[in-house]
Amino acid sequence: MIGPSEKSARILGELKAFMAEHIYPNEAAHQEALAGADNRFASMPLVESLKDMARTAGLWNLFVPPEYAEYSDHDGMSFLDYAPLAEEMGRVIWSPEVFNCNAPDTGNMEVLMKFGTESQKAAWLQPLLAGEIRSAYAMTEPQVASSDATNMELEIRRDGDEYVLNGRKWWTTGAVGLRCKIMLVMGKSNPENDRHRQHSTILVPRDTPGVKLVRTLRAFDSLHSPGGEAELLFEDVRVPVCNMIKGEGCGFEVAQGRLGPGRFQYAMGFVGMAQRCLELMCARAQERVAFGEPLIKKTSIQHEIARSRCDIEQCRLLTLQAAEVMDREGLDGARPYISMIKIVAPKMAQEVADRAMQIFGGMGVCQDTMIPEVFTIGRFCRIADGPDEVHMSQLGKLTARELTP
Repeated sequence: MIGPSEKSARILGELKAFMAEHIYPNEAAHQEALAGADNRFASMPLVESLKDMARTAGLWNLFVPPEYAEYSDHDGMSFLDYAPLAEEMGRVIWSPEVFNCNAPDTGNMEVLMKFGTESQKAAWLQPLLAGEIRSAYAMTEPQVASSDATNMELEIRRDGDEYVLNGRKWWTTGAVGLRCKIMLVMGKSNPENDRHRQHSTILVPRDTPGVKLVRTLRAFDSLHSPGGEAELLFEDVRVPVCNMIKGEGCGFEVAQGRLGPGRFQYAMGFVGMAQRCLELMCARAQERVAFGEPLIKKTSIQHEIARSRCDIEQCRLLTLQAAEVMDREGLDGARPYISMIKIVAPKMAQEVADRAMQIFGGMGVCQDTMIPEVFTIGRFCRIADGPDEVHMSQLGKLTARELTP
């Protein structure tokens, strides 16, 4: 039976204790502080104090894989070892930042660990690992179907010792936040190459002249603060040649190395969100009385709870299987599983949250629980990082190839 190591089980116990003592009791305070903030995109004192406590407790940068153990206090965590930790953090949507395990920073840090030069690591990886700054990843564009990444049109042109960027990006997560200091930007640098060698990824400091915030986007009327979702305009943005990551034409290699682990991490996060919704709906069904008896006595309610438990357990086991294959065979060997969890996890969480809403009634659609946010994030992530349809098509082709003699 696949499962985490003793090290993972020990850290999970410490993480659960920290969540119980410091995170769950501060959920209401976090919501109130965010709602009442003068600037919703500034860092929150509550979160910063919790980050200090998590760092002191040794619950910091838990996502770092074993091959980059020098950046970890725990000698790195395999995907299978990290899985239950990601699930636990997912139970409170904003808590991964407390442990410096939040997107898009985790993916950006992994890119810099794998491909960054020593100067790039010193300038950007080290402050990200320390939680001193935040980052963004700019890939999606408004004028093209970004589900096909070869469509990206932002121009990256060499001009002497600099690259000049011109174009637009949107749904750039984190770029509105005041602590965002660096962006990884994907654009077209070599249009003469074959379609998968035309793009590059380059580091662009957020305050570089010519980078303009066009607007802050709302997802289901949510600002996704304090990081935010940005539409950005790049007008004659100049950065030094040394900001190129890995080399010209390597944008897809960089993106794939980043997105695979990210999809796994948030799949386990969705398991945690859905598990919390299930626990909330069970408690509600036990205590809420309608037509003379608790809701749990209603067969329809029992079925909704049972269906939710089945869906969560299936998704959890699938994601653990993906983790085991990623550890054993690497990202290339795990491609079918990465597509599977990307297809299954967000929709599963959305559907569990929908059932919880129905059991909660009016309370289930307001700010009194996390349920509406789980629902909207689940729906949002069925588009983000590649829509369901792209992953279904990729999985279908891979499956047909594997199963055809």
